[in-house]
Amino acid sequence: MEELAYSLHLGSDKNKKNTSRKQAKETASGTTSKSNNAIQNARQLSRVDIHNYRKYDNDQDDIQIIRGTTSLYEDVKNLYINEFEEARIKYNETQRETRKIDDYFTHISENAKNDLACEIIIELGDKKYWDTKNKEFKKRMTNVYSKQVDDLERMVPNFKICSAIIHYDETSPHIHIVGVPIKTKSKYGMEKQVGKSDVFTKESLTKLQDKMRILCIESFNREYNLVNSLKPKMKGRNIDINVKNMDNYSLMKEQLNRNQDKLEKANKKSLELKESSNDIKDVIFKLKPTITNKENVVLKKEDKDKLLNYIDKVDNTNSEYQNIQELSITLKDVDKELKDNKKQIKVLTENNNALELRNKKLNNKIMEKDKKLDILEKENISLKSIVYNLKEKFKKLVKFLTKKMFDREEREIYYDVSKDLYSHGIIEDENMNEIYDDYKYSKDRESINKNDDFEL
Repeated sequence: MEELAYSLHLGSDKNKKNTSRKQAKETASGTTSKSNNAIQNARQLSRVDIHNYRKYDNDQDDIQIIRGTTSLYEDVKNLYINEFEEARIKYNETQRETRKIDDYFTHISENAKNDLACEIIIELGDKKYWDTKNKEFKKRMTNVYSKQVDDLERMVPNFKICSAIIHYDETSPHIHIVGVPIKTKSKYGMEKQVGKSDVFTKESLTKLQDKMRILCIESFNREYNLVNSLKPKMKGRNIDINVKNMDNYSLMKEQLNRNQDKLEKANKKSLELKESSNDIKDVIFKLKPTITNKENVVLKKEDKDKLLNYIDKVDNTNSEYQNIQELSITLKDVDKELKDNKKQIKVLTENNNALELRNKKLNNKIMEKDKKLDILEKENISLKSIVYNLKEKFKKLVKFLTKKMFDREEREIYYDVSKDLYSHGIIEDENMNEIYDDYKYSKDRESINKNDDFEL
């Protein structure tokens, strides 16, 4: 189980400072992700286009396009037309000639107050982690970063993504996402405008990163079938998990208390043994050799008892030492189990949070679908009513035309009208046959009546 660093950076004017660029070069990953600047105009957009798509050396083997074409510049221009053209035309209708906007892309590019587009760079893992991985392993990050793009669209629907491209040619795989933040219902100017400060605030970016990092590690573990977790964020403090909530905690605590008693007893016997050692040293120091043999010494019964007592204390202390060894092993096992449990809980918590975020988004989508279905159902009822009325009117039309087939003066006129309606697909075969039969019957009957009159 490893801990991986996660970073999500949004391009900013502050990143243009030399200190920021220096900081970026000194990052553990070795990438320049922190120095991505705000894209304020068309010239800067072209630079990002050249850098992201490696057009400076025409080497695109180690980049992977997730969204957009091979031209970031054109993708952004096309998005401006699709998103803002209607609002631009509406705005111009109420403006004098000098205030009209001919092209919103050019207008924003030449207006220093607004950014033309925004770039977000996402990176999971650092140089130390990725240096041990082969190219095939790295390329599987395509699926992980693709889900990050989908998650970003769901989290920030007002950030319209134009381009998403993964770089595998640097030390750590990372993704560049370029899009346009949009604000609507503006009181001044066009109703729909570029709005970076409205879409991305310090608070919203913090919340976005918190959610995106959880979703990223969950996607990563799912893709690679691992149980890695995230490194703590550089700023702020993570909430510590209460070990009392861990399984077997009570049992481990009881075992620790029991071994603590053993430790106190061993410590007490150790002090007693130290005092006895001093007494024994005095006894040995005062021993005198026997008169008959200098190799032997005279030992008083009192001193003998002291020595035997000392030996007993040594044996007891050794026994307690063995208990301490068991205590040490137990403490190591407990410590390892606590750490393992904490890591497992962290991974499970991150996965659970990721699932909650995805479920929340799915529930929101379901609610939106339900609303659309309600609207469609109402529209369907309305359409059914319209179709019914049209059918009734069509029946009346056919009935009117068939009736006219028996009118000697208007028969030919309405028969020609019927044929014209039939040729345009308004009258179907069955109805036309009915009209023709009535027309023919009417003419035949008229002819018979004329012949009868002649004979009379």
